[in-house]
Amino acid sequence: MRALAFLADIPGWAMMAVVTAAGIGVGWVCERLLARWAHWARRQTASAWDDVLLDSVHRLPMIWFAAIALYLGVSIAGYGEPLRGLVGRAVSVIVIITFLIVAMRLATAGITGFAKRSTGVETSTTLVQNVVRLLLLILGTALILQNLGINITTLVTALGISGLAVALALQDTLGNLFAGMQIIMSRQIRTGDYVALATGEEGAVTDIQARNTTIRTFPESNRVLVPNSILASTVVTNYSLPHRRLFITLPIGVAYHSNLEQVEAVTVDVARKVLREVEGGLTDEEPFVRFEEFSDFSINFLLRVPVRQFTDQFLVRHELVKRIHERYGREGIEIPFPIRTVHMRERAGSPE
Repeated sequence: MRALAFLADIPGWAMMAVVTAAGIGVGWVCERLLARWAHWARRQTASAWDDVLLDSVHRLPMIWFAAIALYLGVSIAGYGEPLRGLVGRAVSVIVIITFLIVAMRLATAGITGFAKRSTGVETSTTLVQNVVRLLLLILGTALILQNLGINITTLVTALGISGLAVALALQDTLGNLFAGMQIIMSRQIRTGDYVALATGEEGAVTDIQARNTTIRTFPESNRVLVPNSILASTVVTNYSLPHRRLFITLPIGVAYHSNLEQVEAVTVDVARKVLREVEGGLTDEEPFVRFEEFSDFSINFLLRVPVRQFTDQFLVRHELVKRIHERYGREGIEIPFPIRTVHMRERAGSPE
């Protein structure tokens, strides 16, 4: 009874402060325990989703406990309904905002993980992430306004009318936005793919944003920004679909007196060694030669070799030219210069 009497003598604001401080302390302890358990769980499981879930609630338990303790402190302190109702609405807003943060973190991690599993590499998904965040933000704002007792019907109507005017003013921006969404959903161009545009630009796609797609050129590593509407409407060659590996072609010509069986054997032997020794070459498929035509001064053929991906072809082609030239020299295989024979016709009656 004395303890209760002592508590009754404590001012309301002090009681509220003590309860709130206790809630913050409990939240801090829970945060520390959760961090230790998360460190242990990461080593025990191979799945990444538990890590994603733990990271999504990082530092939020302290906010939750503090908000709940504040409401309890106001109630225990005996404050009237106006203040208690105001604090209750504030706590609800805080809870909605924190759960919105959790949802955004989960969505970002989920989109990134799905893109990595689909392409096999770390990819940037800025446009999808921003669209999902915007949708979650709109939903969270609607819930907060509804919780505060604000009628959102009138607001939605006003936004719809003003949105029409904004859409007319931002036709180009919205066109690029929807073109970017179309590019992502079609999955014909993905981040990490090596593409060549009909307009001449080519490189690896590094990011698809709301307005443009970023392409990193090779080997300069410059950034080329292509508007999404142009990318969606132009002819694009994707060297990474349906798979990243590809055959490259090296045209070669030898003299007419060459032994073609020897030429083929020597060329394929050099190509095999290059594919084994040079990074980017593939050895699971055989290189091959296809004789093509009798030209004015040489017999032309094509050497076809497999490489791991588009950017690997340059080093492989470089080594092929060097080694084939050196090997042909040792084997006595001639790569002829252009030759043209001119016959001079004598005019009738000309002096001998």
